[in-house]
Amino acid sequence: MPLLARTVATPIAIEVRPGAVAALAPLLKAGHISSGGKVAIVIGPGHGQRIAEQLAASLPTASVTTVSGGTLDAALELIAELRNDFHDAVVGIGGGRTVDVAKYAASMSGLPFVSVATTLTHDGLASPVATLESHGRKASFGVHVPIAVFVDINEVRTAPPEHIRSGAGDVLSNLSAIADWELARRERDETVDGLSVSLARTAGEALLDLAPGTDRYLTTLAEALILSGLAMTFAGSSRPCSGACHEISHALDAYHGSPGLHGAQVAFGARFATWLRGEHQLLEALDHALVVNELPRRPEDLGIDRDIFVQAVVEAPRTRPDRFTILEHLDPSPARVEELVDDYLTTFDTPVDATQPR
Repeated sequence: MPLLARTVATPIAIEVRPGAVAALAPLLKAGHISSGGKVAIVIGPGHGQRIAEQLAASLPTASVTTVSGGTLDAALELIAELRNDFHDAVVGIGGGRTVDVAKYAASMSGLPFVSVATTLTHDGLASPVATLESHGRKASFGVHVPIAVFVDINEVRTAPPEHIRSGAGDVLSNLSAIADWELARRERDETVDGLSVSLARTAGEALLDLAPGTDRYLTTLAEALILSGLAMTFAGSSRPCSGACHEISHALDAYHGSPGLHGAQVAFGARFATWLRGEHQLLEALDHALVVNELPRRPEDLGIDRDIFVQAVVEAPRTRPDRFTILEHLDPSPARVEELVDDYLTTFDTPVDATQPR
């Protein structure tokens, strides 16, 4: 008998709207996650404390733990704390670092995880991946998919603008990552999952012609980040959302002190990778979106110089040894990378006018 469908774990509930946090306690009961509200609430240094206080009346038996920094040590400390008591689930409230720490701890403790995002920095809010820093380097860990995802637009609306820009950059980089995956299929007969590509592409294209500054934009961005997380879940890897763009970002993190937020770095890398592949139509659309979203297009926009850019491109392939992208396909020598970077920077000397439609 043929396999008629695939079964993949996905969130049982996704709420993206103003006031979404108010639905948390009823969902825990209705979804049979925690009928008595005995959950571990994990908050970060931002809005988490206020939201936890709002939930206190509806979740009186919940415990509240504050974590700081998206580190593996913080996650291990949280795991030890979770083992001191019994909980039905872990609820992570905050930005990307807080959610990743809580997600990892919940997964390692065998507990369901509920993601409550107060900002939209990257696609980790709904992905099966937790990015944590250890010994000065960031590493990605496979974890369970959140059982529920909440994005309260009232909270996101007050997030730092650079966090929203970072989220947009992470989503837009999908379009370059997909192109790298399709390149791997042509050159190495790598299997490409069509459903994962459809989700990731839909997420990326949703932001191409949408200007920031409205609740519609924030809602679209949140849903695009969730779609990206689901794309990785269906693929069983980060492949639909991570290509040369992320390799360059990982090199900037590992060797050059993380000059920008994750989404800003991968957007910067996506522009260069798209230029390397010679995809002029995508490059034009992506370039315009980066300008509209005030994302870095040139090294100085990211706070680095030409030489660090060159070094990051040279170092990028070693950050993902098993991944085939345009960088592995071209396999340029360090001298050739310098030539490519100089050609690229010369090509884009003329700035794009964000007020003009593409």
